[in-house]
Amino acid sequence: MDTRTIETGADAGHGVSFSEAFRVWLRVACLSFGGPAGQIAVMHRILVEEKKWISEGRFLHALNYCMLLPGPEAQQLATYIGWLMHRTAGGLMAGGLFILPGIIAIMGLSYVYAAYGNVSFVEALFFGLKAAVLAIVVEAVVRVGKRALKNRIMIALAATAFVAIFFFAVPFPIIIIAAGIIGYAGARSGRPEFAPAGHGHGGSSALIDSMLGDAVPDHVRPNTARTIRVGALWLALWLVPVIALVLVLGQANVFSHIALFFSKMAMVTFGGAYAVLAYVAQQAVEHYHWLKPHEMLDGLGMAETTPGPLIMVLQFVGFMAAYRDASGLSPMLAATLGGLLATWVTFTPCFLWIFVGAPYIERLRGNTGLAGALSAITASVVGVILNLSIWFALHTLFRDTVPVHAFPLDFDMPVLTSIDIPALLLSIAAATAIFRFKLGMLTVLAGSCAAGVALRLAGVI
Repeated sequence: MDTRTIETGADAGHGVSFSEAFRVWLRVACLSFGGPAGQIAVMHRILVEEKKWISEGRFLHALNYCMLLPGPEAQQLATYIGWLMHRTAGGLMAGGLFILPGIIAIMGLSYVYAAYGNVSFVEALFFGLKAAVLAIVVEAVVRVGKRALKNRIMIALAATAFVAIFFFAVPFPIIIIAAGIIGYAGARSGRPEFAPAGHGHGGSSALIDSMLGDAVPDHVRPNTARTIRVGALWLALWLVPVIALVLVLGQANVFSHIALFFSKMAMVTFGGAYAVLAYVAQQAVEHYHWLKPHEMLDGLGMAETTPGPLIMVLQFVGFMAAYRDASGLSPMLAATLGGLLATWVTFTPCFLWIFVGAPYIERLRGNTGLAGALSAITASVVGVILNLSIWFALHTLFRDTVPVHAFPLDFDMPVLTSIDIPALLLSIAAATAIFRFKLGMLTVLAGSCAAGVALRLAGVI
């Protein structure tokens, strides 16, 4: 790991102090509702639009890499940008703060759930927030799409990616690989449509791009020896506790089960949490008997309505697993340790992927041979974000969905009679405030939260 002292903004070349970055990343973390689409929307709005810390092109370049990794892409994107600005310390700060509100919220709700079995009022507190986040997500898709989809070929790639992943459940890596091949071939053939995206609008004014424009900082340059050191350190932080638990407690102990199971999940969560939640639910309920089916749904509701990645539901699963098999400890203490253990083995690998891979991904920005592939991947990622947005909209505006499995179709269809009228009206109001009256994100979120609480007190929800 880079052990140098934390750079001031002046030393880093962009003028943003570490303390100022801390405040902004804390703001991003507290507003990170709505799953990956909502979280990416928040980061884009604050870092690209408002602060101009990073250009559209570099933001999408980093997002492309994070979308290819196992684990929560939004948290890894925050880690990546934090690393660009303030080295390893910046990445730890940005990535750590991104999950901190979720850790606190899920832990608090888990205590209430274990003690009383009901967190409906707390979930109602976030009812209005979900409606506002839906409007913010739609705005982000429109804004990013306008910049990334600059010609008909890019629009076609985004549309194809959306149809493939939403209606046919085509695995995300296949979509990205296919887009990359198309983009590479298009660029090699000299087609101008595959020129890099995002450089024309505001790119030169972005602080990170100015910092890296002439002299590339040392921490951004790939270095084999440093890569080995960093990889060894983060592998040890991740796997040594797992191995120690298995050796000391044995493989049959609940803490060993949590460490091993969620470490495996950290390796296979490609495409975000949605891709593996069904498998996690099945294993937790049917194999390990940690939870009952409705409890898994309650945990998912907590994760969907609190800040942080949706994968934070794994903390709730680990909490309840250890609560019911305390191994000689008090149930609440065991549950706390189980929840934190699940969180540790889930998110430690995320820092490994970024700190090891990001320098090499940054070097690819200068490789013109890959520019076309990255442009095509960017367009496909817009389609994937649209897919996540519609998934979020379906589960916000409708109480029930029906899975459609008619080869080759594989998607969830809303039950129209289950439409949630209060959620629909709140979403329309939030969208009107954003698109028509240009109100700020905090204002819209606060107003929607107040409306949600009012609806609960009135007995509407």
